[in-house]
Amino acid sequence: MKNICIETHFATTCPALRIGVIEARVANSESNPALWQLIDEEVDRIAAAYRLDEINKRPAIQATRKAYRAFGKDPNRYRVSSEALCRRIVKGMGIYRIDTLVDLGNLVSIRAGYSIGAFDAAHIDGDTLTLGVGREGEPFHGIGRGILNIEGLPVYRDNTGGIGTPTSDEERTKITLDTRNLLFLINAYGEEMPLDETLDWTIDLLRRFVSATDIGSTIVPASRFLT
Repeated sequence: MKNICIETHFATTCPALRIGVIEARVANSESNPALWQLIDEEVDRIAAAYRLDEINKRPAIQATRKAYRAFGKDPNRYRVSSEALCRRIVKGMGIYRIDTLVDLGNLVSIRAGYSIGAFDAAHIDGDTLTLGVGREGEPFHGIGRGILNIEGLPVYRDNTGGIGTPTSDEERTKITLDTRNLLFLINAYGEEMPLDETLDWTIDLLRRFVSATDIGSTIVPASRFLT
C-alpha cells in the first residue's frame, strides 16, 4: 500500500484527524443504475434533514472547516467538497453524474460528511503521499476548475506535487474510465459516521459496483506523527 505521512506541524494543528485508506483493483464504468438508486435515496434524505444554513454544522464538515481556518483559509470561499455537494442537494440542484467510481465517492462523502480523495494510483509519483499545507503560488490544477489557489489548504503531495485537497483533487491523478488501481482516502477531521464503519461500507460499495479485488485498508491517525 501507499505510505501516508503527515507533516508534524499539520498533525499538531489537527491532532484528531484520522485518514481511512483503501487501495483496490477496480473496473470503472460510465454509470450504474443500482448505485444511482442509492444516491437518489441519500439525496432525498439529506434534502429532508437539513436546511442550507445547517449543512456546515454537520460534525465532519464543521471539523474540516475548522482546519481550514487554522491554516488561514476561508472555508466559505473554498468550500469543503462534502459541504459543496450537500449544499447543491439542499438547493435542489442534485449532484453531477461523472462515472461509477466518482459517483461512489460522492455517495460516501454526502452520507458520512467527510471529504473524499479518489485517485488513479497508477499516476501517483512514488510510494508515499505526505499531507501538509499548500504554499503560496504552488501549482495545482483542480479537476474542472483550472488553476486553484491552494495556499492554506490541506494538500496531499507525491514526488511531483499536490494531488488532493478537501476542496478539489488534481487533474494529474484524477479518476477516469481507464482507472484500474484505486487509492481512496477518507479524511475524518472530526468523526460523524464512525470511520471504521465508513471504511467497511465503502469497501462493500467498491465490491458491488466496481468489482473491487486485491483490497487493502487501514486507518492512519495524525497522532502517530506527533513528536
